[in-house]
Amino acid sequence: MELATHAVLLLLLAAFVAGWVDAVVGGGGLIQLPSLLIGLPDDTSAAAISGTNKVSSAAGTLVATITYLRRIPLDVRAASPLVVAAFAGSMLGARLVQYLPKQWFTPVVLVVLVAVGIHTLRRPSLGLQHNVRHHGAAHALRAGAIGAVVGVYDGFLGPGTGSFFVIALVGLLGYGFLQASAMAKLANLTTNAAAILVLGSQGVVIWHLALPMAAANLTGGFLGARTALRRGNGFIRKVFITVVSALAAKLAWDTVVLFS
Repeated sequence: MELATHAVLLLLLAAFVAGWVDAVVGGGGLIQLPSLLIGLPDDTSAAAISGTNKVSSAAGTLVATITYLRRIPLDVRAASPLVVAAFAGSMLGARLVQYLPKQWFTPVVLVVLVAVGIHTLRRPSLGLQHNVRHHGAAHALRAGAIGAVVGVYDGFLGPGTGSFFVIALVGLLGYGFLQASAMAKLANLTTNAAAILVLGSQGVVIWHLALPMAAANLTGGFLGARTALRRGNGFIRKVFITVVSALAAKLAWDTVVLFS
C-alpha cells in the first residue's frame, strides 16, 4: 500500500493529537480512527483499519499508563477484575470485527459518542470528587462487567474506549476523573494488547504505517498524561466535553454525507 506524503503526515499528526487526548481523558481513537478511514484507500478492510489503529493506540496508552501509575496509587484488587475481563472481552470483539461493514463505523461511533456526552453534561459534578462506591465482591463484579462490555466494544470497534472506561468507572463506581483515567489506561492497554494478538495473527495490520503512527501517539500520550496529572479533575472534564462535542459534530456531518 502506497500513500501520498501529505496523507502520511496528516495521519502522524492525528496520531499525536489522539495520543494527547487519550492520555488526558480517553477517546483518542475518535480522532485517530476517523483519520484512518479518510486517509486509507476505500478498499481497505475494517479489520486492517482496526488493527493499524490498535498498534498506534497501544504505544501511547503504554507510556500514559506508566506515567499515571508512577503518580496515582493503584488498588490491585479493584483493578484486577476490570483488566482480566477487558482482555477476554477484547479478544472476542477482535474476532467479530471482520463481520462489520466499513460504512457502519461512523454512525455506530456517533451514537455512542453522543450518549456519553449527554450523560456527562447532565451531571456537572460527575468525576470531580473521588468517592468510591461498593467494595469487595460487589466492586469486583461491577468492575468485571465494565471490563467485559467495554473490552468487547474495543476489540470490535474501538474509538472512545478510554472515555467509556472513564465514564463507567466514574458513574458506576464513584471514581474521580483522575483516578478513573489511571485505571482506564491500564484496562485500555490490556484491550489493545488482546486485539493486536488477534488481528496481528490474521496478518491484517499495516505495519509500515502503524509503527510511525505509534511513535507519534506515544509522544502525545507522554505529554498528555503529564498535563492531566498537573491540572487535575476539572481540567480533564473540560477537555472531555470539548473533544466529545467536536467529534460528535464531525461524525454527524460524515454520517449525513455517507447516506445522502
